[in-house]
Amino acid sequence: MVRTACIVMLLWAAPSGPAQPGAAPLLHAHAHNDYLHDPPLLQALAHGFTSVEADIFLVGGKLCVAHESKNVTPERTLQSLYLEPLRQRVKENGGHVYREVSRFLLLIDIKTSAEPTYRRLHEVLAGYQDMLTTFDTQGRKDKAVLVIVSGNRPLALMQSQPVRYAGYDGRLPDLDSELSSDVIPMISDQWIKPFAWKGEGPMPQEERQRLNDIVRRAHAKGRLVRFWLTPDNPSKEREAVWRQLLAAGVDLINTDDLKGLQEFLLQHGR
Repeated sequence: MVRTACIVMLLWAAPSGPAQPGAAPLLHAHAHNDYLHDPPLLQALAHGFTSVEADIFLVGGKLCVAHESKNVTPERTLQSLYLEPLRQRVKENGGHVYREVSRFLLLIDIKTSAEPTYRRLHEVLAGYQDMLTTFDTQGRKDKAVLVIVSGNRPLALMQSQPVRYAGYDGRLPDLDSELSSDVIPMISDQWIKPFAWKGEGPMPQEERQRLNDIVRRAHAKGRLVRFWLTPDNPSKEREAVWRQLLAAGVDLINTDDLKGLQEFLLQHGR
């Protein structure tokens, strides 16, 4: 039986407005379902996003970018849609994705079996180590792009490697993990797990305190914070949630609406 697997950067295909060359980089902007935009990655960069997400499927040795296995096509690979364009961009910008900002995240969501897909991913990433943050026995060496592996994550395998080109995407139960931020550089989870509030009316004080506590504990360990399944249709409720995320110090705001989040962050000086 042929196993289908492809790395996909997530971003919804809703209208995002025209590309804006030279857009200011936005540290809090994370592009979900990125591969559904035309073109992938480049639309996110044109709107100033500093984090993009890709789902991957391993198909006959290829890491294909797609939302579901039925959408896999051999020409849409992680290399062609993301790694090669990023390498070109880094060369043009003196070693950075954006000249003004050094941090750029590539979140890779593994959709097929964890270990074989990750092993192939590691091989592919090794070919781009000139631009990727590396983790080895000497610690972390920051470069233009930080890769974080989400989805089916083989933690034990990743920990056993003397050299890695990716970190592990933690979940809320990992907040107080003794593993260092070199292993778990980010905590991501569903908004609807710890929070019932979806932007209607004021945020309950208990939930606001919980959000602040999550961010405080993650940052104390040197980890970034991201939530998914926050409200994402244009509305007062979405803006209310985004305001609370910024106020609490959440590092990445997750959206499929590139233009909407870009405008929000620019209006709020972020």
